[in-house]
Amino acid sequence: MNFKRNTVSLLFLIFLIASCGTNQEPQEQMETEIENPKVDTMRLLFVGDIMGHGPFVRSTEVIKNVQYNYEPCFQYIKPIVSDADFAIGNLEVTLPGKPPYKGYPRFRSPDDLAYHLREAGFDMLVTANNHSNDANGSGVVHTLDVLEEQGFYYTGTFYDKDDKNLNYPLVVYKDGFKMVFLNYTYDTNGIPTEYPTMVNEIDEVQIQADMEVAKKMNPDFLIVVMHWGYEYNIEESDVQSGLAEKIRNWGADLIVGAHPHVVQPIKEFNDKTDSSEIVVAYSLGNFISNQKKPLTDGGIMFEIDLVKNYETGENYTADHYYIPVWRYIHRDKKSGKKTYHAVPISAFENGGEQKLDMTENDSTRMSKYAKHVRSHLGKSDSQERIISREEIGY
Repeated sequence: MNFKRNTVSLLFLIFLIASCGTNQEPQEQMETEIENPKVDTMRLLFVGDIMGHGPFVRSTEVIKNVQYNYEPCFQYIKPIVSDADFAIGNLEVTLPGKPPYKGYPRFRSPDDLAYHLREAGFDMLVTANNHSNDANGSGVVHTLDVLEEQGFYYTGTFYDKDDKNLNYPLVVYKDGFKMVFLNYTYDTNGIPTEYPTMVNEIDEVQIQADMEVAKKMNPDFLIVVMHWGYEYNIEESDVQSGLAEKIRNWGADLIVGAHPHVVQPIKEFNDKTDSSEIVVAYSLGNFISNQKKPLTDGGIMFEIDLVKNYETGENYTADHYYIPVWRYIHRDKKSGKKTYHAVPISAFENGGEQKLDMTENDSTRMSKYAKHVRSHLGKSDSQERIISREEIGY
């Protein structure tokens, strides 16, 4: 209790002391300590490929080449992302800072995309992927400038060698947890990395060396995000599984993958000397895109709990879940304007499609996608978390 000594009488002090002696604060404090176990939990959330195909970019255009509005794209998943303790996305575009803004084969998206991802609740974006060099060296630089300006954590690409030496592996302190992140890509589509910028490409010798450095930082959790695998294959390749085994043996606690544009299995491995498990989510699919190939019109959000037990000194991954997400393209009946949405499927099925004004064809396609993901991941070591409309405010 704070008070000014020169304005309070001795009698009043005695009264206060006597009053304090009769309250229940010590008992309440004791009960709180008993009820509060010496265990902390942090929930991480990952999403898959954040793409920027031409039709998608044009659908967000407010003022051509000047202003773009992505807010509606993320409105249905914002409550889920914001509710996570730490949310990570795979930014598979460049932000060159100037037009032309266009999609495949060299993705160039407006800076507004980063702003609205931050507004949607994302804390971190990984940037090492096969499109990292789509806008050349200046695109790498401006992308990092924008992410820095928006307050993101980020890793995978770098201004130069000094930047990488200073900031890699990436260390994140959050709510008493110390996490270290690594990020690599299989290639940059043959586009050379312009000096002095750097893009982390998969090199087993380098990955092992980086992980040795990461372990010396004494993190609570070492997390590796990989851009790997064969496009459109719903099963992990032998190359992926072989590299995942090496990364696990080198000390990773969690591996999350991207690139195939379709969802691949989530698996648990008992590689550690203790009883904890290492989870590998091979591919989360597309978070939002304009891809039309089979099974590319969606992906999953992946949630996992990190646990610190202060009594035993153990750190381990615990419950993990997937949330199927579908890319819904709403078409205004009058203007014909398209709006792209990342939609948590479970919140808008079984009649909930009406809330989105879906056509019968859209509803059928979403149901077909949901059936595939649930059947495919039903064989995996994870389970679906059902999202209600009330949970996201609809």
